[in-house]
Amino acid sequence: MYLPQEIIRRKRDGKILTKEEIKFFVDGIASNRVSEGQIAAFAMAIFFNEMTMPERVALTCAMRDSGMVIDWHQQDFPGPIVDKHSTGGVGDVTSLMLGPMVAACGGFVPMISGRGLGHTGGTLDKLESIPGYNVMPSNEVFAEVTKQAGVAIIGQTGHLAPADKRVYAIRDVTATVDNISLITASILSKKLAAGLESLVMDVKVGSGAFMPNYQESEQLAKSIVGVANGAGTNTTAILTDMNQVLASSAGNALEVKEAVQFLIGEYQNPRLLEVTLALGAEMLVLGRLADNTQHARMKLVEVLENGKAAECFGRMVAGLGGPADFVANYNSYLEKAPFVKPVFANQEGVVSAMDTRAIGMAVVAMGGGRRVATDKIDHAVGFDGFIRLGERPSSEKPLAVIHARNEQQWQEAALSLQQAITIGTEYLPTPDVYRQIRAKDV
Repeated sequence: MYLPQEIIRRKRDGKILTKEEIKFFVDGIASNRVSEGQIAAFAMAIFFNEMTMPERVALTCAMRDSGMVIDWHQQDFPGPIVDKHSTGGVGDVTSLMLGPMVAACGGFVPMISGRGLGHTGGTLDKLESIPGYNVMPSNEVFAEVTKQAGVAIIGQTGHLAPADKRVYAIRDVTATVDNISLITASILSKKLAAGLESLVMDVKVGSGAFMPNYQESEQLAKSIVGVANGAGTNTTAILTDMNQVLASSAGNALEVKEAVQFLIGEYQNPRLLEVTLALGAEMLVLGRLADNTQHARMKLVEVLENGKAAECFGRMVAGLGGPADFVANYNSYLEKAPFVKPVFANQEGVVSAMDTRAIGMAVVAMGGGRRVATDKIDHAVGFDGFIRLGERPSSEKPLAVIHARNEQQWQEAALSLQQAITIGTEYLPTPDVYRQIRAKDV
């Protein structure tokens, strides 16, 4: 029998906790035998003393097992169960294309996604701009849609990793969010509870990333890959660029519109295409649906061009309560803002930098994200037609087009955008994809 305070003391003193001690403490969190004060002290002890890789694996597995763990094997899916998770960014709409593309290649993608957090947009908030789309279906509907469409993107139920829900709420108010051990366990406990066979992590780098610099993003990626593989789920991480908005839009309905245009071949932002193909190729290779990444990319391009990926997306939307003809008639279903006008640069030159986080916060300020958890999302507002790094703004080339509720909101968003985009004399390019981190690299 262990005592919570003794486990906290051992971690406080820099000792390495056993798997049994960690399991006991996490079971206490889930059953409310461990108090909020004890969780806060435990999180702070980890914050200052970190955890070894075996401790991280033990913490992640204990949190995963604190609630329901989905077992897809009884569903008899004729293909691998694969998924992707992103550390979050601005204009990061990849899930909406990636899931259907991988499904069209023979994978099954039961994707449990989140709401917007801080400056990052939430996949669930985007999907809720589709009338009728139910992000919290029953387990039976979730399984049925995954089987029929090959992909279902929904929200986390209270039955998945409940210990993490309690820990995260306390970390949020005790300044212990930004710790790699705790971030790793929080991300992976929810993902691994979804019963995945393999996972690809999209870890962002740059001004709109969760981690402040490349080194810390790489550290997080290595931690996630080491822990997930240690917990029995084949996982690769890819470091991708978030020094500018990823898509051409930022805002819920606007990003859904861009995702559908991407899937049907109407418009594909080159950076978005490159990142989506890189992540999708890794998913196909991990799921043994392609021999190598080159073969995988060919398969992904093929399902975009022949319309099969768009069909999978349409079946998912209809299966989760959205319109059956959404893909064909997306424009008539998505809400539009009444005040739409471009914003121009105040000076000449080349776009040399973007404060991507500030652009995300400008969307939040317009109502496209939440300041507090109870805020209602305005799905129509945001930006599209973004200028990209290295381009020159002009009277014909705006910084972006703002979709606002009224002129005052437009003015405030315009000022935020002009302040977030640096116009200089030169631009030093960064890659769209920095590197892959596989189990052998950890």
